[in-house]
Amino acid sequence: MQRITVDKLPDALKDRVLLDVRTPAEYANGHIPGAYNLPLFSDEERVVVGTLYKQQSPDKAFLKGLEYAGARMPDYVKQARLLAPRGKVVVHCWRGGQRSGSLSWLLSFSGMDVITLQGGYKAYRQFIHQEFVQRQLKILVLGGATGSAKTKTLHELAALGEQIIDLEMLAHHKGSAFGDLGETPQPTVEQYENNLYEVFTQIDPLRRVWVENESRGIGRVFMPQGFWDQFRVAPMVDLMIPFEKRVAFLVEGYASFEKSALINAFKAIERRLGGGNLKLALAALAGDDFAAAAEIALRYYDKSYLHADSKCNFQTTWAFPVETDSITERAHQLIQFANDKQL
Repeated sequence: MQRITVDKLPDALKDRVLLDVRTPAEYANGHIPGAYNLPLFSDEERVVVGTLYKQQSPDKAFLKGLEYAGARMPDYVKQARLLAPRGKVVVHCWRGGQRSGSLSWLLSFSGMDVITLQGGYKAYRQFIHQEFVQRQLKILVLGGATGSAKTKTLHELAALGEQIIDLEMLAHHKGSAFGDLGETPQPTVEQYENNLYEVFTQIDPLRRVWVENESRGIGRVFMPQGFWDQFRVAPMVDLMIPFEKRVAFLVEGYASFEKSALINAFKAIERRLGGGNLKLALAALAGDDFAAAAEIALRYYDKSYLHADSKCNFQTTWAFPVETDSITERAHQLIQFANDKQL
C-alpha cells in the first residue's frame, strides 16, 4: 500500500475520496474538510481497546479490537464502495497506525485502490499550524465600527473579483453578544481552524485578500495563532460611517429576530453595559423602539471596538469616509483606494 505525507494530500484528493476511520466523537471534534467518517470502532469500543492497551497489553487490545471489527468487515467494504464508487480512497486515523493500517489492508484486499495518510490526523493538524506561520498572505483588514455593513461590503468586494476570507461565516457567528442570532451552531475550535485552512490554501499569496476586522475570539472559536499574527500587523482601511446610518443598518438587520433573543443578548452584556442602560434597552424593545435599543448597543460596541483595536498593531490605518449608501459603489471605491496605495 502506498503512503503519502500531508503535503501531498491535496493532489491525492483530486481523484480520491478521503475516509476518516476514527470514532464518531473524534470526527465530530475535528476532521479534515471533505472527509467521510467510516469508524473502525464506536466511541465506547475505542475506550475499551485503549484501556486494555494501557493497563494490560497491546496484544489483548489487538484481540479485543479484532473481536469488535471482525464481524463488521463486510460492512466496511460495502460502505467504502458506496462512498467511493470509483474505488480510489485515502484512509487515515489519528496517528496513521493500526486503525488506518487495518482498514487499508481490508479495502485493498477487496480490490480498492488505497493510499494511507502518513501520521494521520495528528500530522495534518501539525502541518496546518505550520502553514499558518510559514505561508504569508497579503492581508488587508476591512475595519469599521459595529453597523458599518462590513460583511456585506466584503462580499461585494468578492463579487468584483477581490479575494476575501469571511471569518464570521466560517465561525457561524457575527462576533458580538448578538452574533449567534440567525446562525447555525458554531464549529469546535479545532474544526474552525481546519475550515479556515481550507480557505487559506485557496488564496493567491501574491494578491491582496480582504479580511473583516475581528477580535481573535469570534463567539467560542479563535483564530489560530499563526493566522492571528499575520492579521494583527496587516494594514487596515477603517470605514467611517455616521452613527445614525449605523443605527439604521442594525435595525434593518436585527429587528426581525424574536424579542426574547434580543433581550437575552442585551442581558449577556449587562455587566459592561450597566444596569441603567440595560433597563433603557429592554424598555425600548418592549415599546418596539428598535432604533433606541440599537443606539444603546452601539455606544457600548463603539467603546469595545476601540479596545479591540488597541490589542492589534496594524501596520497602517487609513480612515475611509463613506459618502454613499450603495454597497457596490463603496466596494468600487475601496478597490480604487487599495490600488492607489499599492496594497
